[in-house]
Amino acid sequence: MQEQIVTGSIVTYNNGKMIERCIASILEQTKGCRFRLYVYDNCSSDDTVSKIRSGFPQVKVIEGKANKGFGYGHNQVIKRVKSQYHAVINPDIFLDTDVITQMAEYMDKHPEIGILMPKVLNPDGTEQHLPKRQPNFKYVILSKFKKYRYYRDEYTRAGEDICAPVKCENISGSFFVADTAALKQLHGFDERYFMYFEDADLGKRMAGIKEIVYHPDYYVYHEWKRDNTKSFKGIRIFLTSMVKYILKWKTF
Repeated sequence: MQEQIVTGSIVTYNNGKMIERCIASILEQTKGCRFRLYVYDNCSSDDTVSKIRSGFPQVKVIEGKANKGFGYGHNQVIKRVKSQYHAVINPDIFLDTDVITQMAEYMDKHPEIGILMPKVLNPDGTEQHLPKRQPNFKYVILSKFKKYRYYRDEYTRAGEDICAPVKCENISGSFFVADTAALKQLHGFDERYFMYFEDADLGKRMAGIKEIVYHPDYYVYHEWKRDNTKSFKGIRIFLTSMVKYILKWKTF
């Protein structure tokens, strides 16, 4: 099989405390393909950019002049790259296998796939329940209340033992590998979402042209920290994006 041409993008905003581990693990574990990593920084006020530039000169850093959101940042990279496959990576992801090469090889064998998702694990090895179903009001809001907690398990498919590749409805923006041409055809993420639900929206649009597949044999680690319930600003951003998604796709 020919050597892959794969690119990856990380969008950062004040991620200086974790970015070195993330990038180091990616560069160490992508020896099996021709890989180029890009970082788009959303105008960080900490030492994120200086740490990347000094520690990883092989990484292409693009410095934004303002924080325009997760999707906007990734789009600045997606429109620049020329690759077969492109990995979208959170700054709190780390790898201990050559999962990007493995996923690219799998997509080579299955050209019908537009987005391939791995299993996402907590740092202690426990599973973060993915893939989810399409978001709607009961899954996203009612599931927060004890009486309707069962909607959460239904949303995350927590009761299913997924042990083989399966088509799915929703994607996680924390990590996935996509067909670059398909990403460009869709013009990447919808930038009207500052943060949250832009991944679900991309998945919804991708499903119209290619398959979305979850493959549990591949895995990454994710130091998942949700801010949307810890501050008024975070809650406002989350709810605004949720309303945009539900109104756009009529998933009441």
